[in-house]
Amino acid sequence: MMIQESTETIKEIIEDDIWGTIKKFLDLGYHFGEGDKSINITIGLLLLLTVAFLLTSTVLQAIRRFFTRKMEADDKLKFISIFKFIKYLVYVIVILFTMSAAGINITILITASAALFVGLGLALQEIFQDIIGGIFIIVDKSLRVGDIIEIDNKVGKVFEIKLRTTRAITRDDKVIIIPNHKFISDIVYNYTQNHKTTRELVRIGVAYGSDVELVTQILLDVVKSQRTILKSPKPFVIFEDFGDSALVFSINFYITDSFTDPRVKSEVRYKIDTEFRKHKISIPFPQRDVHLFQQGPFQHSNVSNTENNEKA
Repeated sequence: MMIQESTETIKEIIEDDIWGTIKKFLDLGYHFGEGDKSINITIGLLLLLTVAFLLTSTVLQAIRRFFTRKMEADDKLKFISIFKFIKYLVYVIVILFTMSAAGINITILITASAALFVGLGLALQEIFQDIIGGIFIIVDKSLRVGDIIEIDNKVGKVFEIKLRTTRAITRDDKVIIIPNHKFISDIVYNYTQNHKTTRELVRIGVAYGSDVELVTQILLDVVKSQRTILKSPKPFVIFEDFGDSALVFSINFYITDSFTDPRVKSEVRYKIDTEFRKHKISIPFPQRDVHLFQQGPFQHSNVSNTENNEKA
């Protein structure tokens, strides 16, 4: 009996004295209005807001570390701005819930904010697409600095990847700025995604009657003499077609720098032309033979008489 009374006494002390004192302290603050329209800004509310901010920041930092643990330093810096935006968005949500807990009617504010965000979303739709594309590029490593890409019939070497845009320099030293949504919506050729070696070709036509074995050997010798062309894999020749005016061949070879391949091909063409001249192999141009058939002698007088009869 004494133990039960002691327990009840301790319980009353905890509930009435200790917890009551803490509750009174947390309820201290400013109180505006009465009833349903009252607004209460108290120490407890401010403490709750502070704890929510700290907890949100800790959780977001943990998420950021989880997603960026295997990323390079530059990619991590790009993600910081994304997580800052997410953090601020979460802070706004926490503030709205806190205002609601304080008794402030946030329905009108939420409605106005929703309309505003819808308008901004429509206006900034492409920007959001670019940012999402940048996130995918960084996460799945589908594009790296130094990659040689072809997009919209333009070839460029990537030198900078940002969240919204990617920058590349073309073969004529012009910088192109590519929105990142292009990499997830359009077809993009990446010449160096998996390896640095690419196969190129130079197509050439020779006159009918040429020694095809000699042509093949000359083409192989030309590419083997070029220092910028790899010896392995070995170059090879394809006899492609019997064309309208020429026998069509292509010499296929491998290089390690696709960005400079127009120069390599130009050197190969110069050398082919020189070797063909030495061996009397002609490179034809398109020709057409026109044959005129006349059944009888052409008489100017007959034409003049016919025109006069028609006028009469």
